[in-house]
Amino acid sequence: MQFNCEIRLPKFEVKMLQIEQNVSLKNFNTFGVEANARYFVEINHEDDLTELFMDPQWQQVQRLVLGGGSNVLLINDFDGLVIRMNIRGFEHRIQHEDVFVEAGAGEVWNDLVNFCVDRNYAGLENLSLIPGSVGASPIQNIGAYGVELKDVFGSCKAFEIATGAFKTFTKEDCRFDYRESIFKTQLKGQYIIVSVKFHLSLIPHINLKYGAIEQELANRHITAPTIKDVSQVVSHIRVSKLPDPSTIGNAGSFFKNPVITADEFHPLLEKFPTIVHYPADNDHVKLAAGWLIEQCGWKGKTVGHTGTWKNQALVLVNHGGATGIEVYTFSSQIIDSVYTKFGVLLQREVNIIN
Repeated sequence: MQFNCEIRLPKFEVKMLQIEQNVSLKNFNTFGVEANARYFVEINHEDDLTELFMDPQWQQVQRLVLGGGSNVLLINDFDGLVIRMNIRGFEHRIQHEDVFVEAGAGEVWNDLVNFCVDRNYAGLENLSLIPGSVGASPIQNIGAYGVELKDVFGSCKAFEIATGAFKTFTKEDCRFDYRESIFKTQLKGQYIIVSVKFHLSLIPHINLKYGAIEQELANRHITAPTIKDVSQVVSHIRVSKLPDPSTIGNAGSFFKNPVITADEFHPLLEKFPTIVHYPADNDHVKLAAGWLIEQCGWKGKTVGHTGTWKNQALVLVNHGGATGIEVYTFSSQIIDSVYTKFGVLLQREVNIIN
């Protein structure tokens, strides 16, 4: 049995917990919309949560937990407490061919991916360059290019607000589904994730399920790809399709790919023979939301300060000065348009914060 432990220490100084008031959230959401938090606190250690909720007033107030702010749309000012998770650090342990990597909730997701790929820890390479933080990954069950978070999830440690206790959630506890988890349903708002443990491997199982990866590997004349090759190709594909939040406000994919029954799909296929689709299971089919939106004429369209990205209709963008309500209204127009043409109701993937 081999153990290999390494800890990357967080880069902050110990200080007393500070609650700020009337803080702008513009730099804490990748859409870059302006909104203020009535109260704001940054959590650098799990003990900060214990200290915070020892004060009963924070048990009652409305709360919003932010990591990278990459999957939220702020509609209005937040009249409550914004908790920004900044718990950092990596630990990893090797046991035979299994690798267990634990990361603080405040770590940047892609930093974790690079940490693992650089050490040939396989499993996260298809999830390269997804924006956001580690702590948000199990809440959303993030996924891309044939891999979902649940495929590499070991467990997560979370703080229960009501009791002040810390609890470990297994994969079964989390009840993962497509872009869903128990933290978005039955336990919404009850827990704050402080760290996530991933179960990876020294033996790679290269996943080339999506044709775009295979095509780009062929373009690079790579016939026996490594996990680093896959990570680089996925990153290239994402950069070519998706806008950089540092240059234009966006939250990545704004809508979920709809999943419909096979019975619902057959008449659609007859009417629209080129409809882009993927098998979900024996009884369901997943449709490409981006294709549906593009067929309704929305790709690259600008309305006021917002619009869809020129290379990917699934992504809504802030061209500068857009309000949260403006983006939300624009998304509603797209939902209505797709439903009118295809009879398919799109669902927002981004969390709407009123």
